[in-house]
Amino acid sequence: MRPVVGISGNSYLLDGSYPAQACGVHNIEAMTKVCDATSLVVPAIPDVNGLDELCSIFDGFVFTGARPNVHPEEYGEEATEAHGAFDRDRDRLTLPLIRACVERGIPILGICRGFQEFNVAFGGSLYPEIRDLPGRMNHRMPPEGTIEEKFALRHDINLQKGGVFEQIWGSTVVKTNSLHGQGIKDAGERIVIEGHAPDGTPEAIRVEGASGFALAVQWHPEWKADMDMVSKPLFEAFGQAMRDYRAGRMGVQTAAQ
Repeated sequence: MRPVVGISGNSYLLDGSYPAQACGVHNIEAMTKVCDATSLVVPAIPDVNGLDELCSIFDGFVFTGARPNVHPEEYGEEATEAHGAFDRDRDRLTLPLIRACVERGIPILGICRGFQEFNVAFGGSLYPEIRDLPGRMNHRMPPEGTIEEKFALRHDINLQKGGVFEQIWGSTVVKTNSLHGQGIKDAGERIVIEGHAPDGTPEAIRVEGASGFALAVQWHPEWKADMDMVSKPLFEAFGQAMRDYRAGRMGVQTAAQ
């Protein structure tokens, strides 16, 4: 059987009033077309499912991008207008779930907000607006244009030589899109930064000492993942990690029976 991957859901109001949970279709397509995995959306409602239950069901998790940001209370700062909107239920679900997965060796991949969640989960902090920092470029999604233009490749990522990401891509420089406003301020205790944008903004991280796949990127690799030369190897590596984890988990269960 294919591995089963949990994709983080996001809270929003349908027609401005009806509470709903959803994730971007491109995330599901990446899991299907590249990872060859069965996708299920995990509601960003912490009281619905316990951590033990979630960890027993899934062979991996993707923590996706989202418009709401991690609340600065999670890293010891007060909220300001610059921090934007929040999804406190997602904070309460994803931050402990990331830590639980790392402890258990469950493969996890962070994308954009998910990248920022990785950092905050291990004690790191975030800048509310990268473009306001001296010497930094505007990393936000262009406000106008087609979706293809918004997700177009925009800048290089310089990768650590000999790091995990270089092993995935076979190069120390890759080109990516850019659709984020916030970014890492102080790296979390176990967060290793392996990739930076030309202006020094952290773009690729791993969790030090994780026994399973635990990588995150600040851009959006899910866009046309099966055709992009950077996205595809990343998702292929994640898919293989989930298959390996599932094989090990099923082997243990078979032996126990």
